[in-house]
Amino acid sequence: MPGGWEWIIILLVIVILFGGKKIPELAKGLGKGIKSFKNEMKDETTSETASSEQPKQVEADTKASTTEETTSSTTKQA
Repeated sequence: MPGGWEWIIILLVIVILFGGKKIPELAKGLGKGIKSFKNEMKDETTSETASSEQPKQVEADTKASTTEETTSSTTKQA
């Protein structure tokens, strides 16, 4: 892990390379990227939760259909 002086040198090199005006733009872009990433992760978690609930409904529908088919085939045989 860099210590105090190392961070100061790193910041000076960044200022020299990009200039004082460009750094806020870079920070703003980085902030938007992080925010977008967090939103996508949140949406992904929400969609995974929603998709894990859907098979339960389909499974319940399948069981109901199977029961109806069994009942109708039993009724047809009688």
